[in-house]
Amino acid sequence: MNKLDMSGRGAIVTGGASGIGYAIAQRLAASGATVAIWDMAADIDAKAASLGAGKHIGVKVDVSKYAQVEAGLAKSVAALGKVDAMVNSAGVAGANALVADYPIDEWLRVFDINVNGLFYCCRAVTPHMTANGYGRIVNIASVAGKEGNPKASAYSASKAAVIGLTKSLGKELATNNITVNCVTPAAVKTPIFDQVEQFHIDYMLSKIPMGRFGLVEEIAAMVAWLCTEDCSFTTGGVFDLSGGRATY
Repeated sequence: MNKLDMSGRGAIVTGGASGIGYAIAQRLAASGATVAIWDMAADIDAKAASLGAGKHIGVKVDVSKYAQVEAGLAKSVAALGKVDAMVNSAGVAGANALVADYPIDEWLRVFDINVNGLFYCCRAVTPHMTANGYGRIVNIASVAGKEGNPKASAYSASKAAVIGLTKSLGKELATNNITVNCVTPAAVKTPIFDQVEQFHIDYMLSKIPMGRFGLVEEIAAMVAWLCTEDCSFTTGGVFDLSGGRATY
């Protein structure tokens, strides 16, 4: 594992108690950051403690509730001193169904978490980073947001929205020493697979030229670099992590 420099930095990782989010939290902590894991998991404190030495904390936050996001940020700032990096990883896959049959309540749930929740986190942390004159925001999108997956319209549309929001916010903050980027992974085998039907998992694998799913550690490596001071001239960027699937 290459050494990245996050010494003295405070970082928030939403959805940080499992899957990609937890791998990112581990990599940031290993690079010297103090990490606040935001999640609704029952074992959130144990996951924060497992990150090793340091004042890592777990904060229960439902990102689809703006009041909870604001409270979580205040608690995180109090514990970390400041927030230098925020990784928005919390998300859900949603149901697999044709657009004509897609449950409206499920569509709203996917957007509440994947889009509204991410917007709330960006909205809340931006003034804090602006006041500090420094920040790194990384949003977890998906290759589905570029290409669209059949019977996954809510997820695909929500991740396309993440890409658009990333580009807009990146331009807004371009002169504030705050970078905003996103990554677009292909399928990565995590607990989110439990929400997806097998035919859809098979479809996603068939689209990856490398012939395998991504590893959470591979996603974490890219995201962690985007959180460092070295990522200083890239903002509004979309970084492919698709095993060759993405064509643009």
